[in-house]
Amino acid sequence: MQTPPKPPASSPTLPAAPAATQHHNPLHGLTLEAIVTALAAHYGWEGLGERIPVRCFTSDPSVASSLKFLRKTPWAREKVEGLYLFMLREIRRR
Repeated sequence: MQTPPKPPASSPTLPAAPAATQHHNPLHGLTLEAIVTALAAHYGWEGLGERIPVRCFTSDPSVASSLKFLRKTPWAREKVEGLYLFMLREIRRR
């Protein structure tokens, strides 16, 4: 009886993610830059700073400074993603 060949040690075997897991995720395929840009366009920087009071939105705001902060701060990124989902629901209701 022959055993199947082993994969090379240098290539890790990753479990296959089910294709349907991201099917209903509205954030799938969006970059953080696209999310921040859409929020700033919808609410404005002042409105964004009122909803999520962090310095990158309230003091000399820009997409670049926001991305730098959000990539380092998971709790703030979660708030931004949550606000983006809320914005999408708000738009769909209109």
